[in-house]
Amino acid sequence: MEKIAISTHLCPSLKPFNSHLSSDVGFSFPCLTSVFPNQRRKILVARASIVVEQETQTKLALIRIGTRGSPLALAQAYETREKLIASDPGLAEEGAIEIVIIKTTGDKILSQPLADIGGKGLFTKEIDEALINGEIDIAVHSMKDVPTYLPDKIILPCNLPREDVRDVFISLTAGSLAQLPSGSTVGTASLRRKSQILHRYPSLNVLENFRGNVQTRLRKLNEGVVQATLLALAGLKRLDMTENVTSILPIEDMLPAVAQGAIGIACRSDDETMANYIALLNHEETRLAVACERAFLKTLDGSCRTPIAGYACRGEDGDCIFKGLVASPDGTRVLETSRKGPYTVEDMTLMGEDAGKELLSRAGPGFFGN
Repeated sequence: MEKIAISTHLCPSLKPFNSHLSSDVGFSFPCLTSVFPNQRRKILVARASIVVEQETQTKLALIRIGTRGSPLALAQAYETREKLIASDPGLAEEGAIEIVIIKTTGDKILSQPLADIGGKGLFTKEIDEALINGEIDIAVHSMKDVPTYLPDKIILPCNLPREDVRDVFISLTAGSLAQLPSGSTVGTASLRRKSQILHRYPSLNVLENFRGNVQTRLRKLNEGVVQATLLALAGLKRLDMTENVTSILPIEDMLPAVAQGAIGIACRSDDETMANYIALLNHEETRLAVACERAFLKTLDGSCRTPIAGYACRGEDGDCIFKGLVASPDGTRVLETSRKGPYTVEDMTLMGEDAGKELLSRAGPGFFGN
């Protein structure tokens, strides 16, 4: 495995997007109250440049962070690094934290849909192996990429504060999905997005194998490969690329992926030192919401061939509000359910499981085929 040291000079494209967006639009989920301001139509792609250099340091790092090498994954690794330093100033010393880039199967094979090359674990398998083998000390993941079953010897006790979970619409020619002419092509690598698009707008075409990092997808949009695409707002905010957003999709129109917008940090189950480091970073409200959503996904035993969406958040009264969805890939059949209950890990896990069992029963035999 090649190790690459990332320059720790401040890179504007890696700074977290921290501004609070105002809104006059209300949603049924009280924890989502912001909406993006007036959009621009020019798509700006080259905002997340990253300087890398071959590893030259000889001092052993105190913490080696394993991550994928995409601009978004590195932004998340840097966010983790900064939070670690804030929690323990001793980690600010040069060389104390090393970021190790690991290329995963999902990064290597871009010519096929995710469902055709294995689905689960495509963006985590090699990082998990490096963690188990002691080549890294902690792993930083987008939680929506993490399978519901963790490998032996690995625990994931920490979630950073969650970003905005919503998806965004990006187009050079239209302001929303509803404004796209019949027959327009929307690019996405997500069956969850595809099924919800086609359910509401069956006259649109969806290019399913629209893969690549954020910059690659925006470049393809500029080149006219598609007329529009959908991306996660959380990723664009972490990359400081929100000027590309045309409009934000309400939760009611596009339910997000399970754990969308959440970052997870894993370590070895026998590494008490690393467990203590990352415990200081954990955001408990996010951890419980993710646990609820992942219980839903685990009950459904969903794969990349099954459009599944789920979102849990704290309501105005302090309770958990959960909404879940399963769909046929062509969008002709969509099943939804919701739950509300105490904001505790036991109650929320049971809510997710119960919602999953309900949709399994309603879907019937064959719905989750393939």
